[in-house]
Amino acid sequence: MRMVRWSLGGAALALAVTVAPACKSAQSEAERPAPPPASLADAVDVVPHAIVVDFKDGTTKAEFDAWEADWGVDLELNSVESADEALTLAVGVDDVAGVLEKIRQHPSVEAAEPLMEVRASFTPNDPEYARQWNLQMIDMPKAWERSRGKGVVVAVLDTGIAYEDHEDFKQVPDLKGVKFVAGYDFVNDDEHANDDHGHGTHVAGTIAQATNNGEGVAGVAFEATLMPVKVLNHFGGGTTADIADAIRFAADKGANVINMSLGGGGYSQVMAQAVEYARKKGVTVVAAAGNGGRAHVEFPAAYPGAVAVSAVGPEGSLAPYSSYGKELDIAAPGGDKRRGDAGGIIQNTIDPRDVSRSVYASYQGTSMATPHVAAVAAMLYSAGAKGPDEVEKALYAGATKVADQAWTEQYGHGLLNAEASLASLGGGMSRWPPLYWALALLAFVLLTLRGRERPGYLNALLRPAFLVPLLLSTVGVYFVRAWFMGTAGAAGDVVEMASLPIPDWERIIFGRGRTVNPLFYSALIPVMLSLPAIGWKGMRSAVGGLALGFAGFLAYSAWAGAPALSWMPFAFLAKPWLGFNTVVCLIVARAMLKREDVP
Repeated sequence: MRMVRWSLGGAALALAVTVAPACKSAQSEAERPAPPPASLADAVDVVPHAIVVDFKDGTTKAEFDAWEADWGVDLELNSVESADEALTLAVGVDDVAGVLEKIRQHPSVEAAEPLMEVRASFTPNDPEYARQWNLQMIDMPKAWERSRGKGVVVAVLDTGIAYEDHEDFKQVPDLKGVKFVAGYDFVNDDEHANDDHGHGTHVAGTIAQATNNGEGVAGVAFEATLMPVKVLNHFGGGTTADIADAIRFAADKGANVINMSLGGGGYSQVMAQAVEYARKKGVTVVAAAGNGGRAHVEFPAAYPGAVAVSAVGPEGSLAPYSSYGKELDIAAPGGDKRRGDAGGIIQNTIDPRDVSRSVYASYQGTSMATPHVAAVAAMLYSAGAKGPDEVEKALYAGATKVADQAWTEQYGHGLLNAEASLASLGGGMSRWPPLYWALALLAFVLLTLRGRERPGYLNALLRPAFLVPLLLSTVGVYFVRAWFMGTAGAAGDVVEMASLPIPDWERIIFGRGRTVNPLFYSALIPVMLSLPAIGWKGMRSAVGGLALGFAGFLAYSAWAGAPALSWMPFAFLAKPWLGFNTVVCLIVARAMLKREDVP
């Protein structure tokens, strides 16, 4: 078979590396950036069903006890010290907004608001953490309060990892305490995937370097588990056969995320099929766009199903070496060392000249950007994401948009933001909200019909002809993927399509593109099917269910943060598009559900 050589970071371009002893920094104290300010009280969460009311000083307990009956709450002083200022709390409040509206009208109330929980953002005690501008850029201090990747396995397909003491190889100190599962060395065909180059250990450190251990630097998803998989030799080269084999190995051995900070060569069907196989097994595959500094995303990042990552420097602009293009998905910190080592990504790795020696090195490249995304994907899985689709939706929804554009060739959906992506996941990334929206819109449609025209709520819902299209267009047959995970070929495409809501079938028909086809995220399908239903009354119930399902899906998409739509130059145009098509779907549904007047 044809053998293609693969190289680090998506190109044969040599990485600029600064090496220093493990106990020393790679730069002088004067060159170090100032440590970030202590970030207390940054993460704020509303406490459910609880309010805080501050009365005017001197208000007595007897007075607010008399008023609380009208408000329907039970107010108590916050503490024994609260009597003079009359600061009170109420818990178990069902209608927080309604109760606050009443309370705020009282002349003795100075302030009334939902009770909020304020926590100190997690700040690692790793001595070199202050140098990690990259972690500040993607909002890690807040993100760590939500997830740290626990229970998720990330396979690092690279030059290996310095994860064990074996013969001449030594575990680097800042990986002690990190969890590992068994991997494999596809270069030497043995079970010891040790690093003889340094690149793979550096990448693994960004993903899950031991953190808050009083040593070295921090990692992104530091409670995740690493799977070391060696596919590149000590020169940084590998073959498509080894990498394809390794992708399938990682997917079969329980990896949730695969990181490939490598690239080069041309299209390989063997590799493309391996990426497809991993994705259908529920694995998120993340790969480097390349270091060619040109409008060409390299393989494997360019394969459908892989998340392609470009690199930015400390200022947040595209690094000069970073490749980009139409296959790009997202940007992340990769470093820019034109101003020195402080602009690179620092991690603990090995000295390439002595595999037993630990160093801290400042690297740059899309290789360094990719593990940031892979690690945040791990955090999303740990926080409850159910598969690659949900992980990608959260990654892209949370990404910081560039120039208010939904997608660009240089930054994809924007710059990675771990906190915003995790918040987006918690804000309704489950499958059910579109169905809830559809049911609410069904009630609205039926209420707008006159009594003799209305089919009745249960008459509509309990009809399989109505209910099945409604479910298919809002949640899909989501459980089939779990039943038939790993199915390949045309049957795998059928499983994948059935597990998605109908508007998302475009991913299978048109390929997993970087933007969503607006023709599927529209009223086109319900409108087209409504035409034959005008004459064939037997179709009307099914078309009505389909139209309401599309309305619920589109309305929820607009409310949750519209996706990047093809041919939409600005992000703000997507929501009006979705809103207009939601209205069209409701008009179709109303026409299909309307009963003819009975004399």
